[in-house]
Amino acid sequence: MVNVLLLSKYTSKGASSRLRTQQYIPYLASQGVNVTVSSLFDDKYLDNLYNKKTQSKLHLAKLFLSRFFVLFSVYKFDVIWIEKEIFPYIPAIVERLFKLFKIKYVVDYDDAIFHNYDLSGNKLIRLFLSKKIDNVMRFSGVVVVGNDYLAQRAARANANKIVKIPTVVEPERYDVLVSKLNDNNLSIGWIGTPATQKYIVEIKDCLIKVCKGHNASLTLIGAHPSIKSLFTGINISILPWTEESESLNISNFNIGIMPIPDEPFEKGKCGYKLIQYIACSKPVVASNVGVNAEIVEKCDAGYVVNTLDEWEVALSTLLSDSTLRAKHGSRGKASVNKYYSVESQIDNLVNIFKLVSK
Repeated sequence: MVNVLLLSKYTSKGASSRLRTQQYIPYLASQGVNVTVSSLFDDKYLDNLYNKKTQSKLHLAKLFLSRFFVLFSVYKFDVIWIEKEIFPYIPAIVERLFKLFKIKYVVDYDDAIFHNYDLSGNKLIRLFLSKKIDNVMRFSGVVVVGNDYLAQRAARANANKIVKIPTVVEPERYDVLVSKLNDNNLSIGWIGTPATQKYIVEIKDCLIKVCKGHNASLTLIGAHPSIKSLFTGINISILPWTEESESLNISNFNIGIMPIPDEPFEKGKCGYKLIQYIACSKPVVASNVGVNAEIVEKCDAGYVVNTLDEWEVALSTLLSDSTLRAKHGSRGKASVNKYYSVESQIDNLVNIFKLVSK
């Protein structure tokens, strides 16, 4: 038995924590890896974040203090599993001490959070923290990354060992029975949060034009209701996100989209929403940024695009051809099961913990 302390960033309500670490826990237990979870931020923090409310400084202090006291229990575990970093916006002092006192840890990245520091607009943050994540990577036993962009950063940081594990899903959660979609009720869909809905706004003129041209609707899961006012002249639905309803709602899309700009932080994203769409047998259109092209091409699930004109062509092509949508959907679903499922990656994770715990 390998005993692991997971220092996750969020509770299971946070997508990154749920997907990169916590969804694996039952599978790890079945293979002799017992995980104890300690999250830094709680549901209250996430609710405020998603609703763009000011975070209470007192509440944040309590959360950081709680994590500090958790650190006194690290000797009870064989391996510490860190999501990104132990304390955001604080130098890698604890991670350095872990290295000094031979406390073994694995660190996981599904975002280019190092750019929060080295590309910060705050000169003091750049001065004191630009190399923080490089240090966290270098002190670790293994750096787990979700894509090549993150792996390249870990290599430049001289990480001891780097393992690429894509963000994955439990495919059976997306085997949802829905009424047969037809060409008289076409829908383009997106899933995200209020923090990422800005990417949808960047292509809104294209979406409005395509929806009008094909009598299609737009469905946004997890967006703030206020975004609706920006999409005039088309049928648009804003649905709240819940873990229980997301797969059913995605299954009612005809096409899933993932627009992101070609910027440093976005290059570190792991394409999770694409994998969700594809797991629901949906064709996709995505910006040709970061890992998106790898996912779409590996799954033969649709198109990656570079310009607004290409967005329009790709969406119009799929909306006009139900046979093409079905082809990309069925091929994509089979590929998700093979490459982007928990079952396809669990052995890699088990081997990491067994290696580090020796």
